[in-house]
Amino acid sequence: MDRRDIFNLPNGLTALRIGLTPLFLLLLFTDTWYLKSLAFVVFSAASLTDFYDGKLARAGNQVTPLGRFLDPLADKILVTSALIALALDKMVNFWLVLPIVGRDILITGMRLYGLYRGRPMVTSRLAKWKTAVQLFTVIFILFVIGLEEAMGRFAAGHLFFLDDQLIQLLANALLAGVLLLTLLSGFHYLFRATSSYKEP
Repeated sequence: MDRRDIFNLPNGLTALRIGLTPLFLLLLFTDTWYLKSLAFVVFSAASLTDFYDGKLARAGNQVTPLGRFLDPLADKILVTSALIALALDKMVNFWLVLPIVGRDILITGMRLYGLYRGRPMVTSRLAKWKTAVQLFTVIFILFVIGLEEAMGRFAAGHLFFLDDQLIQLLANALLAGVLLLTLLSGFHYLFRATSSYKEP
């Protein structure tokens, strides 16, 4: 593999997305209100790299097998970490998060197996939509959390639309939609993989 297939801007953005994940988690679990609010900014910045790495790779003819593997892996690391963190923070229910994490572990295993067989998996359009919805959902939840932290700091009490129970209800409703799309994407991958393995 040529060095340019590894050390290029799209792959650098993908690596940055992975590197921003622990920083995001550190900010989310801090007790300082403005640092906790900053978790929204860091996650949003990491999410933007998902849009630009693929776009730059296609525009610069820098689409590589490594990039095709690392890009969805970086997405899963970022989103899975965020969902588990939100579940630990009791913002969303664990029973909604576990199937999403399980699906992503299964698909990652299938990607590795495909590489071993010399038949790398191509990210489906449905999976790309799934990732976009996951990122939007987490960004929205983090925005509300950050807004609540700011209001708790500067306003007397919480505003009625930032009630904790209402936030959790909305977050879980959004995550239920994410779960449905995630499972549909997973079944789609399984169907494609089963069909390809049956080919002579």
